[in-house]
Amino acid sequence: MSLLGDLRASVNAVKPGRTRMRNYDLLLTAAVMTLLMFGLLMVFSASIALVDGPKYSNSTRYYFFVRHAIFIAVGLVGFAITISVPMQLWEKFTLPVFCVSLFLLVLVLIPHIGNEVNGAYRWIPLGPLNFQPSELMKLAILLFAADYTVRKQKYMHDFWRGFVPMMVALGVVGILLLLEPDLGAFMVSVSIAVGILFLGGISAVLFLILVVVLLGSFALLILMAPWRVKRIFAYLDPFDPDTVQSSGYQLAHSLIAIGRGEWFGVGLGSSVEKLHYLPEAHTDFIMAVVGEELGFVGIIAVVVLFLVIVHRGFEIGRQAIAMDREFSGLVAQGVSIWMGVQALVNLGVCLGLLPTKGLTLPLVSYGGSSIVMNLVAIAILMRVDYESRLMMRGERPDRRPLREYR
Repeated sequence: MSLLGDLRASVNAVKPGRTRMRNYDLLLTAAVMTLLMFGLLMVFSASIALVDGPKYSNSTRYYFFVRHAIFIAVGLVGFAITISVPMQLWEKFTLPVFCVSLFLLVLVLIPHIGNEVNGAYRWIPLGPLNFQPSELMKLAILLFAADYTVRKQKYMHDFWRGFVPMMVALGVVGILLLLEPDLGAFMVSVSIAVGILFLGGISAVLFLILVVVLLGSFALLILMAPWRVKRIFAYLDPFDPDTVQSSGYQLAHSLIAIGRGEWFGVGLGSSVEKLHYLPEAHTDFIMAVVGEELGFVGIIAVVVLFLVIVHRGFEIGRQAIAMDREFSGLVAQGVSIWMGVQALVNLGVCLGLLPTKGLTLPLVSYGGSSIVMNLVAIAILMRVDYESRLMMRGERPDRRPLREYR
């Protein structure tokens, strides 16, 4: 009896130690929350002067701050709902999600349904808010590519059965996005799908063919649109007298803002370029305001936070794949590709390293659909991590509700 009592005491002593493992990734959570709060602060700083212009003359200085805070709140509700959904359900309903996203991309192109802004049909009005279907498509193509890679694993080296079907799906998505037009969303969606195919083990020859075809397609799209060609030339020399007041205007003022910031910035709220000089300062070019007000140090801090998210996402995906949860692992790594590529493009545009392209900075820039879908994607990433942690404890994640995510 004494031996049995000692054994029970030993088990009770070990049991608390097993439950000390967190149900979430602390570093990932801290990076995401920091970017959200930082974005709210910078949106307020970058947009505070917009009410002095005629377009928002009837609004208060807190107009964009309040709306952005509402977007974050809606995104956090979506986060809470999404993180409660087992990955098994996401895998089961991947095709319906993809089909609904395609339907919305068609719907946005229909006159009187899609909302036209500056010649582009990218939004569906929902009362006081606008929904951007292309943001949902980023998530849909991520889930679709992960599910496709898992189901077609033994055909990944076959041109007709492994390569062509995915290219057809990407082609349909690409045509719909380019009809809006939204080249930025197309670039990110393609990057997500191609990245997942590469991680899933696609043949090196097929991958090379895919890259060549995509690069050729992008070059053709640029050459077919004269205004895109102008942007390319403006990107090469933004201060050219012939383009500095037209196609090179945004990039020129973005570089001026970052140059003014030097190492430590001119101080929070003290940006000059946001005073109606730099267009879209609170959305696509918010990093230019960060560079001006917080300097090179502020830009590096944001880059480090995104590196943390990308690194932790790939690690979470690697851990899931090691536990034979290939779909969950590829989805987690796809989220990392999404966040990393979009942040890289946004920062590259602001710094003049890439041609000017309208693309928000994930979790930071002003934009309702973007913030909501970013948080939904992060929730799926954290769900993958949560289920892996449950499995490490010997529990079945697909049969357990999310009650201990704390």
